[in-house]
Amino acid sequence: MWSHQLEYAWQTDCGRVRAHNEDAVGVHPALGLIVVADGVGGASAGEVASRTAVETIAERFRRHPSPRHDAERTRLFVEAAIEEANIAIWRHANTNPGCAGMGTTVVLGVLGPGWMVAAHVGDSRLYRLRDGVLEQLSRDHSLLQEVLDQGLYDSREEAMASGIGENILTRALGSLPSPGVSSSICTLAPGDLYLFCSDGLSGMLGEAQLREALRAADPASLGRTAEDLITAANAAGGKDNITLALLGVGPRLVPETDPLG
Repeated sequence: MWSHQLEYAWQTDCGRVRAHNEDAVGVHPALGLIVVADGVGGASAGEVASRTAVETIAERFRRHPSPRHDAERTRLFVEAAIEEANIAIWRHANTNPGCAGMGTTVVLGVLGPGWMVAAHVGDSRLYRLRDGVLEQLSRDHSLLQEVLDQGLYDSREEAMASGIGENILTRALGSLPSPGVSSSICTLAPGDLYLFCSDGLSGMLGEAQLREALRAADPASLGRTAEDLITAANAAGGKDNITLALLGVGPRLVPETDPLG
């Protein structure tokens, strides 16, 4: 049993420009698992990569339930699940010529009693709204983020004006034998609202727009908030596939057994 009441919602949409939806989303409350993936590779290959990632990770959790009582062991389990998905995509791409070069981003959360393990590869993002403040918990694996981290430019706008595209990934599942997973453990607090999304959402809506949409969310109807975010991203241009999952954290249900304290 989780230590908080949890609410889920998720949506995916092709957007207004792309002919195919190469994103995938998997929300499995019984497994405590949320996954969003954004495939790349053209034609149907990106769709294959994102679906493979979501399905492979979920299947690993079904076969070998994560050690939900231990946050650090769960974090290592999550990284292993993403590594397994990376290998599955790599093998599929190398045995199916039509899928050569395919890959996918991934962002996921795994829930334990009072905590969540978060992990990502690529530029799909995780945000948290807590006490009205929106924070991006993930950090993009992109060339744009790298040059900003190195201090080569003072702002995203300056870097992009110099010709650095915001969608150039430095890590993705299927591109390397080891994808370089970033993972962390965060404590849950009543009232938290988490947003997992592909860049089809974060690329269309700025943080101020995301913050206002999440602040206005009704915990009892997160599905409406998900629909509103899709509508807003499409209204802003819908230049990419748009996929998101929402997790709302309610009151505690059982005494805490959080190893993080």
